[in-house]
Amino acid sequence: MRYQLDLTLRRAEGALVRVLGTTERRGFQPVSVDGGIQSRSGRADGDRWHLRMTVEGEREPESLQHQLAKLYDCLDVQVSPCA
Repeated sequence: MRYQLDLTLRRAEGALVRVLGTTERRGFQPVSVDGGIQSRSGRADGDRWHLRMTVEGEREPESLQHQLAKLYDCLDVQVSPCA
């Protein structure tokens, strides 16, 4: 089954690698990844990343959501099934 993850990450070195590693260790395969910088203060450099990722897997998505939420760099994670 496919799921869409919407994540807000701190802009930190290795944040994306940690998210992808956790995703694969939980039994999900990334299908697509798209993201960009967002800024709370209006600065051009931004201090957060918004990441939208589609994953495929047979496990319950809540296990992945809970593990990603434990990552220091992950500020928010929402999971929804793909149509």
